[in-house]
Amino acid sequence: MQTSLKIAVVGSGLVGSLLAIYLKKAGHTVHVYDRSPDIRKINFSGRSINLAMSNRGWKALDAVKVGDSVREIAIPMDKRAIHLVDKLNFQNYGQEGESIYSISRGTLNRKMIDLAEEAGAEFLFEQKIWDVTLSDATLHIGETERGEWEEKKYDMVFGADGAFSRIRHRMQRQSMFNYSQEFLNLGYKELNIPANADGSHKLDKYSFHIWPRGEYMLIALPNLDGSFTCTLFMPFEGENSFASLTDRKMVEDFFEKNFPDSIEVIPKLAEDFFKNPTSTLVTMKCFPWTYEDKIALIGDACHAIVPFYGQGMNAGFEDITVLSEMIEKYGNDWKKIFSEYQISRKPNADAIAELSYRNFMEMSTKTADEKFLLQKKIEKAFSDRYPDKWIPLYSRVTFSDRPYTEALAIGDFQNAIMEKILKIDNIESIWNTPEIENKILALLKNE
Repeated sequence: MQTSLKIAVVGSGLVGSLLAIYLKKAGHTVHVYDRSPDIRKINFSGRSINLAMSNRGWKALDAVKVGDSVREIAIPMDKRAIHLVDKLNFQNYGQEGESIYSISRGTLNRKMIDLAEEAGAEFLFEQKIWDVTLSDATLHIGETERGEWEEKKYDMVFGADGAFSRIRHRMQRQSMFNYSQEFLNLGYKELNIPANADGSHKLDKYSFHIWPRGEYMLIALPNLDGSFTCTLFMPFEGENSFASLTDRKMVEDFFEKNFPDSIEVIPKLAEDFFKNPTSTLVTMKCFPWTYEDKIALIGDACHAIVPFYGQGMNAGFEDITVLSEMIEKYGNDWKKIFSEYQISRKPNADAIAELSYRNFMEMSTKTADEKFLLQKKIEKAFSDRYPDKWIPLYSRVTFSDRPYTEALAIGDFQNAIMEKILKIDNIESIWNTPEIENKILALLKNE
């Protein structure tokens, strides 16, 4: 236990709620602020991508004994179901028994707030934080940005308030604060596949469904009630884009042509398409993440990434794991805790941002490419025989808690080897032979 402090967490999302549990268990008084109403009392729909919980997330949850509560609302997905225009392929994610877990964002967020309250954190909803005084951790709260503000003094403030964080906004006005944000020219829109009349799933329940079409794609993740949350990713402008689909018939014709097997399972396609907002995708990087021993950013507030590796929440939860390790190591020396936390996490946040950006190309284009599917087969066969010599990149990111920087570096190294292997004459028919196995072993030794 640390010396008890009065700590404010700004943001009651997934990372803010889990952080509150950790801080309570370390002996602190914790107040969690959010400008929105209590998510448990409102309908939450229309702009979400289901979450894919993997090892890093489970590690953070299990360390404070809430993992099993979350497993009750999660569905394991052990493979991709790749819907080509004319056929369906399946591709396993990892070794036997390895899965990522689909969880509805709204369902998980409600659960995390309940668990944080049970741990003793106090939540204050509909509280708009407009500013923070960095030097003494004072929050400035009010109805409007230009109106009257109330001051709330804390020993420490954590900004867990997302990609457009107000806490970071204040930190950006220091000198020597680096900040960048980059939007993709791609947006996303939520659609829905309802359950069958008997409550069963219309598609394979244990798969991450993907319709790869190059510049645009559709994905679907299962929910406990038999439905799937679907997300359509498309450019904002251009030939096949959100801007090009302006009426019901155009939407239905577009899906009929490009996602033919989705038409019968999305009954409210056009209705959802025009009702639900089109949301943006942003990568945000900044540094430093902390101010003395008073303020720290965590999760999307310091490293928002695009969702194509399913690692946004997992990376945010891993921030908490690392922060907890620093607390264990340095006791009450919060300056040292904050300094080591940001030095440890920043390179890994940059690495997963890069991997997530690249993975859009893999999901939208390469999963439909025969050469890529062959590469995955070769990697899997070699990895099964030599698990100590070759762990595929996806497994390094998803089924491991080794640093993201390591996954990126080794992934690039392995990809260079696979590029050479795929150039071998007649590789399609000799890929699973001792000759190719020995060639990979030789390249691993020489590279």
